[in-house]
Amino acid sequence: MAITGIASLVYGVADVEKSIRFFEDFGLTLVEREAARGLFKLPEGSTVEIRHRDDPALPATAMEGDGVREVVWGVDSEQALERLVTGLGAFHVREAEGRWRFATPFGVPMALCLFERKAVVCAPDPLNAPGRVGRLNQHRKWRERARPKVISHVVFAVPGYEEGFIFMRDALGFRLSDHQSGFGMYIRCDGSNHHHNLLLLNASAPFPGMDGKVRFHHANFGVEDIDEIMTGANHMTRKGWEASDLGLGRHRIDSALFYYIPCPAGGEAEYGADADYVDDNWVPREWTSPLFAFSHFVHNLPPFLAQPPAWNVRYLTSEAGHEEAH
Repeated sequence: MAITGIASLVYGVADVEKSIRFFEDFGLTLVEREAARGLFKLPEGSTVEIRHRDDPALPATAMEGDGVREVVWGVDSEQALERLVTGLGAFHVREAEGRWRFATPFGVPMALCLFERKAVVCAPDPLNAPGRVGRLNQHRKWRERARPKVISHVVFAVPGYEEGFIFMRDALGFRLSDHQSGFGMYIRCDGSNHHHNLLLLNASAPFPGMDGKVRFHHANFGVEDIDEIMTGANHMTRKGWEASDLGLGRHRIDSALFYYIPCPAGGEAEYGADADYVDDNWVPREWTSPLFAFSHFVHNLPPFLAQPPAWNVRYLTSEAGHEEAH
């Protein structure tokens, strides 16, 4: 085990004040505030950093627009960090403020740092269903807003997304969880059980917002259950933030509940819950019908899902899934 997940997301934004206010309302805890910078910390110890997009502290990027300008991956030991940094020697690795920064061939700046992730304990309410009572003489928790616990994953649109996966696999030990054919690759760190910590989208896919350029898409913040998602969503609406296009939904590809909210820091911020957790016994799948993979249901049905998508998925062999990547 080496990389355990996302230690920090560093945003470059046009409006620092508005972006900080958004994430405060979203449920993150602000721990540092300066004139042109804000730092949030989640219960697992990961952070979200907000900087002005012209801040010289940000790494250079090929990315268009605002959004996450650097993904910092947490490493569980000094030995693993040294091994990874040595292996990245050809990718312009440089040390800055305890982080080892490097360039990726697909244009998204990244870094590595030593990171001790804190355990997060959740207690979702038991479910009741006809014929099965899990909660007797007990009502569900009453919430007022969401408080995300973890950063589950981050998503970028990149040219050459399959080659991007090969880099993440060979240089950093990432695993393939699922391949949405022609659309994207869902990959996870070797020390994480999240279905994916990074989704590399095909920047030229026939899908809204894809224009062949490197773009930040969204970041997912994990909450406890559907109730926390929707109390968070309602709180954001009451605070005057732009409404979600899709509303509440559930992905088919990783089983996760989702709620995307347009974010002034770039892309969208996603509340997520009840996703699949996997390990190296998981058999990756190829979803040759990307829309079938996208959603099991969506509250606000978009035009591209007006007709039920074709049912088409197959399991990949270990060799195809981890060596050929398609």
